[in-house]
Amino acid sequence: MEALQIRLLREVSLVRKMEMLAGLNASVRTLALCGLRKQYPGASESELRRRLAGLLLGEELADKVYGELEHAA
Repeated sequence: MEALQIRLLREVSLVRKMEMLAGLNASVRTLALCGLRKQYPGASESELRRRLAGLLLGEELADKVYGELEHAA
């Protein structure tokens, strides 16, 4: 099965590979936000987006770009 998957990926155009990668990226963000909503049920959408930035960029860079996170939770 793996050999077939590898062969099919080699045959796919670069544009299609980038579309697939973008879809995977969106799925990871959605899953991460779902996890954050469970972990911080009272958090606003802006807080959740900031927490997601912390996961994706690391807290140090997210602090520099988006400001420090209020540690109320």
